[in-house]
Amino acid sequence: MIKKFSVFLLAFTLLLSCLPMVPVHAANNAIAKLSGNSNPLMDHKLGADPYALVYDGRVYIYMSSDTYVYNNDGSIKDNDFSGLDRIQVISSADMVNWTDHGAIPVAGANNKNNGRGIAKWAGNSWAPAIAQKKINGKDKFFLYFANGGAGIGVLTADTPIGPWTDPLGRALVTHNTPGMAGVTWLFDPAVLVDDDGTGYLYSGGGIPNESDPASIANPKTARVIKLGADMTSVIGSATTIDAPYLFEDSGLHKYNGKYYYSYCINFAGTHPPQYPAGEIGYMVSDSPMGPFTYKGHFLKNPYTFFGVGGNNHHAVFNFKNEWYVVYHAQTVSKAQIGAGKGYRSPHINKLTHNGDGSIAEVQGNMTGIAQFSNLNPYTRVEAESMAWQAGVTTEPTQASGGPISNLNVTNVHNGDWIAVGNADFGSGGAKTFKANIASNAGGKIEIRLDSATGPLVGTLNVSSTGGTQTWKEVETTVSNATGVHKVFLVFTGTGTGNLFNIDYWQFTPNTTGTRVEAEDMTLGGTYAGKISSPFNGVALYANDDYSAYTQYFANSIHSISVRGASNNSSTARVDLQIGGTTVGSFYFTGTTPTVQTLSNITHVTGNQEVRLIVTTDNGTWDAYVDYLQFN
Repeated sequence: MIKKFSVFLLAFTLLLSCLPMVPVHAANNAIAKLSGNSNPLMDHKLGADPYALVYDGRVYIYMSSDTYVYNNDGSIKDNDFSGLDRIQVISSADMVNWTDHGAIPVAGANNKNNGRGIAKWAGNSWAPAIAQKKINGKDKFFLYFANGGAGIGVLTADTPIGPWTDPLGRALVTHNTPGMAGVTWLFDPAVLVDDDGTGYLYSGGGIPNESDPASIANPKTARVIKLGADMTSVIGSATTIDAPYLFEDSGLHKYNGKYYYSYCINFAGTHPPQYPAGEIGYMVSDSPMGPFTYKGHFLKNPYTFFGVGGNNHHAVFNFKNEWYVVYHAQTVSKAQIGAGKGYRSPHINKLTHNGDGSIAEVQGNMTGIAQFSNLNPYTRVEAESMAWQAGVTTEPTQASGGPISNLNVTNVHNGDWIAVGNADFGSGGAKTFKANIASNAGGKIEIRLDSATGPLVGTLNVSSTGGTQTWKEVETTVSNATGVHKVFLVFTGTGTGNLFNIDYWQFTPNTTGTRVEAEDMTLGGTYAGKISSPFNGVALYANDDYSAYTQYFANSIHSISVRGASNNSSTARVDLQIGGTTVGSFYFTGTTPTVQTLSNITHVTGNQEVRLIVTTDNGTWDAYVDYLQFN
């Protein structure tokens, strides 16, 4: 969060180009996040002061609600932070396709958020921080926020996206909290839940006397306080963190048993070179409460990378065993209005700890992080899950069946588009495409691969549904959609108004059921062999004998059947493994072939090895297998 800052401006021209493959119309241009880049994380809205939570295979980013503020003549004024009364949330499983979860209406004082504000006492919600902790065997989520510079509040929920409640009805930490006296700006929280389950809250910032070099060098306005077991109370008195040249932006992460406190270095006065103005410095301690020792800096001011500066705000997190830093930069506002004017957007780049525990300098860029995993186009994809876009926005929706506080894509005009990265259609490819649409006008959705003017694999005709929140699922056939591709949904139509709204979309695969003869599979183990009686199939005679093949799975749930028999009256057991994981077992009693079925088996998707294997042989039976079938 920023109270006072120096703004660096650098004029430039952003050139956008489109290399058409099948030119049929003029596709509109992206604003700032160009196809193939992962930064900024989104450009259909702004978001500042990002903080990360990793939970259940996804990373969630929580942000202050930067929103353009206008002069009376309609021009955009410098950010005065008057719109920072909500918290924006996005999430991703692959670091490229981000789902927009909308804004949490936090501040509720003076009818903020049109009376929907959750914290009725708060006039602002700046610079969020979030933690997850299991309490009484249940996951609980704690969202901390700053009420301007006056204190820290907390909301709670049972999921990372809410619904949220205010458990206290007041601030958790204020200047009257023991140990908080002398904090200039009581804001910018960070939170750590340590390995033993104990929580710690970090906050503070500002320079008590900007005309005093000693005060600039050692503001002593950062604090850490221990949280109660409920995460909504504090224990004892706050401890001062003597962070040299502190400005704001507390951050805390734990690495190899050490506690890393990081922060934005201030802009005032003259600094020694080890404390560069506007960069992220860090300190290390053996304890979450300190004392901390300054070690260096690792993230330069955004001006260095993007030609527009301002304050620096960050959070360090680990996702899928790699370290990253999320930070903000004025890249979207620079691309959109030609100057940053203090409006920020989230970025992520990789962070590296050196062998001695120090942190290497982070390279900020627009390239960002490569996509972790392919998107499954055969499951429901929220339209507000986007890697790139041109022209659209999102809004709360009345459509049913989506996530909490579901959104739909809107503000759709001719040539606008949304896109996702690396969707895996498999070798069999897609058969149909459907989308949930609401419209007064209608138009078309062109389904294109790899770019907004790439190969056209299908066109969905959209008619009026009778209202912008009257929803109808519409479907069309597709062809030549195989393998891994970016997917662009390009919108066409006439008129100047919104063509339609989109809730979600989904492809269906060409193959919905698969039957594979056992004798056509690869055999392995010491004794496995083919048989011709009681059917053409295979015999698995001993432990580790198997028959296997590779299957592409578009969906993660199937009913799976195997026809087989025992070689005698005893019961033969055959285990089913998918992707190396045993997902169930089949039991065949007697020599008469029977079909055994496992219903609603959950497994991994994509290309996976399917293996029928014997693991419990005791020498009294052999297993015969005819075929395997997925439904």
